[in-house]
Amino acid sequence: MIRIMKYDETDVSDIFIRGTSTDSVRETVKQIIENVKQNGDKALREYTLKFDKADIENFEVSPEEIDEAFAAVPDKFIKVLKRARDNITDFHKRQVRNSFIISENKGIVLGQKVIPVDRAGLYVPGGTAAYPSTVLMDSIPAKTAGVKEVVMVTPPGADGKVNPCILAAAKVAGVDKIFKVGGAQAIAALAYGTETIPKADKIVGPGNAFVAEAKKQVYGEVSIDMIAGPSEILIVADGKSNPEYVACDLLSQAEHDKMASAVLVTDSYELAEKVRDEIEKQLPLLEREEIARASIDNNGKIIVADSLEAVIDIANRIAPEHLELCVDEPFDYLDSIRHAGSVFMGRYCPEALGDYMAGPNHTLPTSGTARFSSPLSVDDFVKKTQYSYFTKEALSDLAYDVEYFAKQEGLTAHSRSAVIRLKDDKNE
Repeated sequence: MIRIMKYDETDVSDIFIRGTSTDSVRETVKQIIENVKQNGDKALREYTLKFDKADIENFEVSPEEIDEAFAAVPDKFIKVLKRARDNITDFHKRQVRNSFIISENKGIVLGQKVIPVDRAGLYVPGGTAAYPSTVLMDSIPAKTAGVKEVVMVTPPGADGKVNPCILAAAKVAGVDKIFKVGGAQAIAALAYGTETIPKADKIVGPGNAFVAEAKKQVYGEVSIDMIAGPSEILIVADGKSNPEYVACDLLSQAEHDKMASAVLVTDSYELAEKVRDEIEKQLPLLEREEIARASIDNNGKIIVADSLEAVIDIANRIAPEHLELCVDEPFDYLDSIRHAGSVFMGRYCPEALGDYMAGPNHTLPTSGTARFSSPLSVDDFVKKTQYSYFTKEALSDLAYDVEYFAKQEGLTAHSRSAVIRLKDDKNE
């Protein structure tokens, strides 16, 4: 049963599980990466047989397999996928940054080019659940950014096939290539390339502890989006909130994973008790009751504070992945929210809207990293190159300041390079 506790008895810095790797996970992942780096597809086949029980000869999903999967899923699901794609695309189009050029001063041109990476690698989890929504959320920002090639890796089933809903989502989103491989070995393949799987410039997407650790270890060889920990939700609710709604929203995260965290922070002890009771009523209704029960019993919490202002302060200190503001006038509090991955405002905006259909991205910073990082966006798939152009006349205006500045740092060549181009002027 979920625990109710008073704020003054609680250390909120440790409310959510912080994603950490054990020595065993780190060492296992290190060995997997080295094996894939050295042996390529051969290592991938060994790991896929060992972990996924699938004997894969050709890792790339064929166009025929994609078409077969597309035909196998209900037409209604295709329509929902397309509607979600359109909403996600519309939101992410607003994030596109333009290159700029400055030429206001005579003889000087300054600028910045915004350039998409050449190839993005998407990791889409398998295992206890398949998430076609992740396909859309990870691929659409890349496509919107102008990435030339988007490749996806995802674990196969024991039959050697990929979940048809995953493949249908990939087709709707315009993913260029799909490979049947998962786990740390898939991250290694994207980082270093194999005979079949091309090396990516950026790897994005959530996964289990081994996937997260692999992303951490290959960072520097490639770029990554973030190190994602277990899913988490924090609900800010006042005493007028419907306990049935709040309980359901807490369970929507608890059913993800036994390690997921669902937390309610409220100024009403009465609401806290009603939500606790409602969770117990709703748990038996869930298909993933065992997972949700473990999450609620081990990680679920209800924190009661003296005021709504204190509740907001707690939310900022925790910096949750998902934050629901279940209050009458949520926009009155929006400016006070400084640290959260994504905010769901009002009594009729459940977090599940953001998972699937609303448009903002659902790949979000976890484990308190919302204090300094952001949701997945178009920015994750571009890089910037800056440039400068000076005529001799324009250089002469700054050269002696550069010379002096460089001397203060003891960099003689820097100093000389600024003025050596003006020596003809001195001779004159």
